[in-house]
Amino acid sequence: MDAHGDPNRLNKLKFRAWHRGFLENDLILGPFADKYVAGLSAEDLDLFEALLEIPDQDLYGWIVGLKPTPPEHDTPLMARIQAFRFEAHAARTAVLNA
Repeated sequence: MDAHGDPNRLNKLKFRAWHRGFLENDLILGPFADKYVAGLSAEDLDLFEALLEIPDQDLYGWIVGLKPTPPEHDTPLMARIQAFRFEAHAARTAVLNA
């Protein structure tokens, strides 16, 4: 079985996305992983895994637009994560207001 279909890899990626130690990233990357990681291509899984290796402050800056995303990480996957942050924020707000 390749790594793309490996449930252990997918679970590890989800866990790492939720447990980065930087709450702002956890609240974006965790829900993104829960929603999308199982459907990502093998290439996008590799890109996501590489993003999880980036220091928190840099990654968060790229996601929210405080820092320019370096060309090697400026991918369609990063664009999806950047757009998803608004969805994640709206979902948290809805729960808090319920």
